[in-house]
Amino acid sequence: MQNFEFVKPSSVAEAVAALTAEGAQALSGGQTLTPTMKQRLATPDVLVSLTGIAEMKGVKVNGGVLWVGAATPHAVVAREAAAAFPGLAALAGGIGDAAVRNRGTIGGSIANNDPAACYPSAVLGSGATVITNTRRIAADDYFTGMFSTALDEGEIVTAVEFPIPKRSAYAKFNQPASRFALTGAFVTQAADGSVRVAITGASNNGVFRWTEAEAALAGNFSASALAGLTVDSTDMISDLHGTAAYRANLVKVMTGRAVSAA
Repeated sequence: MQNFEFVKPSSVAEAVAALTAEGAQALSGGQTLTPTMKQRLATPDVLVSLTGIAEMKGVKVNGGVLWVGAATPHAVVAREAAAAFPGLAALAGGIGDAAVRNRGTIGGSIANNDPAACYPSAVLGSGATVITNTRRIAADDYFTGMFSTALDEGEIVTAVEFPIPKRSAYAKFNQPASRFALTGAFVTQAADGSVRVAITGASNNGVFRWTEAEAALAGNFSASALAGLTVDSTDMISDLHGTAAYRANLVKVMTGRAVSAA
């Protein structure tokens, strides 16, 4: 790991200003960036820590919306969102191990947008809004591909607003070594009966909505509604952990489990 300057601002404005320095990179929980730096795959000259910014921390319920600060660790979300949004809380409580859950943050996860990360499926599957230092971005517009988002250079995620659904659940098939999702499905049903299904871990294009399942479940919210559906394996990830066809099958299986749990 190379030498670098470490900056810990106390406000969003200070963080944005610090990120204008040449070679600066934001550091949230560090669960991805730190090991990447150790392997010298990332070599920032300045690390701008977001962990000291109080306005980016916490979980709050306002009417039918759950607000989660981007610097909030997974363990805090698992504990404090449990009453209002149990599906999201369960997802957060199943990320990695205790060390990861106490350091990793929701903002870091969705800014990195790992194709096998859990949080992107919750954001997309809830129809959440990603709040940055400059704007509000709908989940459907935020995720643009594997490790790719709509964030501009120097833009940081400050919070996420989740509409609280009538029902929700997350089901994932763990990759046993990393505990990332080999395939995971986040399902929500709103008060008006509309359904969203977001899949992580399966596609070469990153997190995506399974719209055919959404339509089927809107008419019959039960796992049996998925029986006649098939999942195209063309764009699925194929590696030593599972073939494209295997992941396509897991999409259906995990979605069915999530629906049953919800």
